[in-house]
Amino acid sequence: MIRAFLGIDLPQAVRGACQVQQFLLPLPRRVEPESLHLTLVFLGHCPEPALEAAHEGFEALRFERFSLSLQGLGLFGKDRPHTAWAGVAPSPPLIRLQAKAETIARRAGCPIDARNFVPHVTLGRFPPPDPPDIARLERAVAMGAGFRTELWEVRELTLWQSHLGKAPRYEVLARYPLA
Repeated sequence: MIRAFLGIDLPQAVRGACQVQQFLLPLPRRVEPESLHLTLVFLGHCPEPALEAAHEGFEALRFERFSLSLQGLGLFGKDRPHTAWAGVAPSPPLIRLQAKAETIARRAGCPIDARNFVPHVTLGRFPPPDPPDIARLERAVAMGAGFRTELWEVRELTLWQSHLGKAPRYEVLARYPLA
């Protein structure tokens, strides 16, 4: 079983803009800059034959390059936030690409969660803070509502293996160029 996901790596300028937001937010724990990415499909703990079938499907996927930008900030966890994120500007090509990639992974036999796709880049993961810290965090996220990066061209997808630990570590398994 391999814990893996398919996503989009970020260009250095976008990574830098995310780091600035991480600095401006009172995050108890930040995602390491080299680990910042946009997940398209979390494959879960995938059996190796299913992961190989997904890899073959991703290799065969034909999709044109498209432009993307990050926009806005948010929190997952409602009253008990546990994750801070940067959102993605609306992108019909991204939604189509994600649906195709998810279909490939499901057909391959990977255990995909039945969650709606919410495109984002995770900036920090943490245990729910105390109420005064939640209020500070929510204010900082609201102040960052105007956050936006420049457009960049998505040229490839990346398949990563996720190694759990105190700080998750991601290992590139394959890259898939877009047309």
